[in-house]
Amino acid sequence: MKMFKTLSTAVAAASVAALTLATPAIAKNFKIAVGDSGGSSQEATGLGFVKALEELSGGKHTATLFLNGQLGSEQDTVNEAAIGTLDMSLLAINNITPFSPTVGVFTLPYVILSLEDAETLTQGPIGQELTENTINDAGVRIIAWTYTGFRVLTNSKKPVKSVADLEGLVIRVPKNEIMIDTYKSWGISPTPMAWSETFAGLQTKVVDGQDNPYTTINAMKFYEVQKYVTNIRYIFSIEPLIISEQVFQGLSEEDQNIVLEAGKAATQASATFLREKEAEIKQILIDQGMEISDPENNEQEFIDLATAAVWPKFYESIGGIEKLNAVLAAIGRDPVSE
Repeated sequence: MKMFKTLSTAVAAASVAALTLATPAIAKNFKIAVGDSGGSSQEATGLGFVKALEELSGGKHTATLFLNGQLGSEQDTVNEAAIGTLDMSLLAINNITPFSPTVGVFTLPYVILSLEDAETLTQGPIGQELTENTINDAGVRIIAWTYTGFRVLTNSKKPVKSVADLEGLVIRVPKNEIMIDTYKSWGISPTPMAWSETFAGLQTKVVDGQDNPYTTINAMKFYEVQKYVTNIRYIFSIEPLIISEQVFQGLSEEDQNIVLEAGKAATQASATFLREKEAEIKQILIDQGMEISDPENNEQEFIDLATAAVWPKFYESIGGIEKLNAVLAAIGRDPVSE
């Protein structure tokens, strides 16, 4: 009897093991908060991620985009991802900087001067180091990079071609110290405002202008409340896709690799979108009645004031002047000295 009981127990255990092996891993639908609306570079990254995720997982996993800040402000989504109540978020890198200051090196004015610079930095050792920093500092992991283009200035009052032309304008900026101090270097005090409040602020004239890339200006229909565009190009907008580190560590090793590979595909989709669509979108804005102009003297006055005042102030927060020089060296530019 005892032997029969032992045999029955062994058979039962084998049956459970076989059933476990036959049961497929749990499928997951990742929730992705997206700050911008449809037609944006953020959406292009998100769609690229979803497509690659489904293909790489054989249809087991997918993801749903919640556009236009449906799941909260971009900074709020960082907190939610950090504690594991949100899977992923697609947001401007300046909204991660308060949680992981070293990524602020990408928002220093006039550091990144082209899409190629952005690709070199984000997809190389520097991008990997910043990803590790965000994991340690903020509890989130960068898995893809959105390349949205240069932030250009828009306003509803007048053409701006020089620093002096900024006088009298009330400009909205994100709640980001580097961006605020950049405008202060040009002689005005900007108005920090949440992204979700920006369109209404422009519409009601609480603020006269804002800055964002062409793709974002079009996606958010800012042409309805803005007239003038100035190509100040002081920041190349990089918008990472982050995943909660808690969520990531809860995945199997196979699924972690799938998510990371899907992130790489999303990054490439973003670069392709910008290269193919930016000129077309710029023409759409002109057709909508916006007037686009370049600053005088190739923007040199803006560059000189911003780099002299802002770069030294943030050396410590980004990890030291050597971190900035490593970034500059990676894109073939001369180092700076104390």
